[in-house]
Amino acid sequence: MRLLLALLMMTALATAAHAGDLTVSVRDAAGRPVRDAVVTVHPASGIPPGPIRFSWPLRMTQQDIQFDPYVLVVPVGGTVSFPNLDRVRHQVYSFSRGNRFEIELYGRDETRTHTFRTPGVAALGCNIHDQMLAYIRVVDTPWAMKTPVSGDVVLRGVPAGSATLKIWHPRLAGRGNEMSRTITVTAAAGRQTISGDFTARAAVR
Repeated sequence: MRLLLALLMMTALATAAHAGDLTVSVRDAAGRPVRDAVVTVHPASGIPPGPIRFSWPLRMTQQDIQFDPYVLVVPVGGTVSFPNLDRVRHQVYSFSRGNRFEIELYGRDETRTHTFRTPGVAALGCNIHDQMLAYIRVVDTPWAMKTPVSGDVVLRGVPAGSATLKIWHPRLAGRGNEMSRTITVTAAAGRQTISGDFTARAAVR
């Protein structure tokens, strides 16, 4: 047993020693930063076992007759809360393949939840208010973030070696509103700049 624990510890230390921080910069065709792009990295060596957890709250608020945030990144198996802070009732739903669900009408200061079990996208709407639109990106990797206004994210401790870098955005032109690139991650800090056409019509429910 002690030998097994020692081997596991050595493996973990070796993996940590050969991991680097990756900065990803997302830009549109004119070179401007893109907000709300979901950046994911899938190392060729695989994803560590165990549940994936993120530092941000898994929460999609309804306030002022809109969803907040516009894009939310959620791990597979993550349970999202849907608090209603409006004075009117909402009925949240998604018809997206693999992530279909519906939450019946509920009122102010009430909260409902839903667990997302399939990687992909859930385009959200409200049966009462057609103008409400948001997206939940369900991911199966711990190396995932959403770009802020700067268009830059830093993914910490990505295993060195070959990996697939993916960018998703509701207005990214292309199949599934996604683009991918094979990259090589090194133990030293690295940077990738991704440019794309973000003028497509937003993905709909």
